[in-house]
Amino acid sequence: MTASTAAGETRTAASTTEPVTERAGTSRPHRTARYALLLGGLTAFGPLSIDMYLPALPVMAQELRSTDTQLQLTLAVFLVGLGIGQLVAGPLSDAFGRRRPLLVGVAVFAAASMLAAFSPSVPALIAARAVQALGAATGMVIARAAVRDLYSGVAMARFFSTLMLVTGAAPVLAPVIGGQLLRLTSWRGIFIALTGFGVLLLVVAAFALPETLSPQNRRSARPGRIARTYAALLRDRVFIGFALTIGLAFAAMFAYISGSSFVLQHDYGLSPSEYGFVFGANGLGLVLVGQINGRLLGRFAPRTLLRTGLVIAVIGGLGIVAAAAWQAPLALLLAPLFVTVSSVGMVSPNATTLALADHPRSAGSASALLGLVQFLVGGGTSPLVGLLGGSALAMAVAMAAAAIAALAAFASLTRVTSSSDRIDRIDHLR
Repeated sequence: MTASTAAGETRTAASTTEPVTERAGTSRPHRTARYALLLGGLTAFGPLSIDMYLPALPVMAQELRSTDTQLQLTLAVFLVGLGIGQLVAGPLSDAFGRRRPLLVGVAVFAAASMLAAFSPSVPALIAARAVQALGAATGMVIARAAVRDLYSGVAMARFFSTLMLVTGAAPVLAPVIGGQLLRLTSWRGIFIALTGFGVLLLVVAAFALPETLSPQNRRSARPGRIARTYAALLRDRVFIGFALTIGLAFAAMFAYISGSSFVLQHDYGLSPSEYGFVFGANGLGLVLVGQINGRLLGRFAPRTLLRTGLVIAVIGGLGIVAAAAWQAPLALLLAPLFVTVSSVGMVSPNATTLALADHPRSAGSASALLGLVQFLVGGGTSPLVGLLGGSALAMAVAMAAAAIAALAAFASLTRVTSSSDRIDRIDHLR
């Protein structure tokens, strides 16, 4: 197989070889709801595992007799494992199907969470977190790939919008859940709760999620073949364009997450509870825009909505810069902040759909690269706000720059007509 063939993957034959594909307007509501809860829960592994135990870090430092720096390694090793795990789990799911690697990954996540709960020292906790990350990565990457197996075109974009109900709420609710658990139990109870969540999803997946990748659509698991698949994806300019669009859109949101606590509480004087309300309102906006996007997909093509979401993000980002530069009242900062964060609910599902549309036979590998780019580009901007000074203007500049870069990546790298555009237009006409 040549590189160009691997990148294109014989798109015209995809519709006849995919086992269970829901076209626009043909999905069954009860099945969609079941898949959304399950696959949404799998994609929530990451944010729940990252954010739930953050309120407990000071207590953990005392009990484990460690420094804050040592405990921060438990977060760093999880993020690294999350990136590496996706690169491994994606190709394995393309070779062996989605179901078996998924069940193994979720079981690993649950077992590692239990080990973390009973870790006697920081080194033991770090080791448990590394294994936990591999299991979480498996669930996250296979969830996206399974959506590509089950749906196509507008139906796929609409389903990714439905997933925003879960994936958008998880980062917002995780610290709140962790804080409430600390009132009832110790930090070990948080990891026991993650264990229970993993076991629940394992049972549900075992009984409710069928195999979504038929044997004839599977690929070789030989390292050379996996390397060629990744090389072909990296040479696919349209795919990379959509991947960068997603990563840069999340970079704007990560800049907000990393900088908003200091900016809103220290610079604008919000109390922790007031800040929590603002954070929750922005998370709710992201979820609501995701649902609005799903409804608009009946009238507008995913590419059109993606472009609209990016333009809205840029306008919001420039509004944040203006408000911060002129030290405007808090309300004038919060309004564009809400707009920029909420726009991710329109950008993410459409960009993910268009990125995966051309790669039905390597959806696992493509999903892994999407996750890695989102992690590297998005998560890599977290320290940027601090490096720029940690002020409101620093946060605003980082968010606006990321939004502008996302629009530029979309406009420059995905403008050549591709089969994803053809699928987009065909489904839009139906």
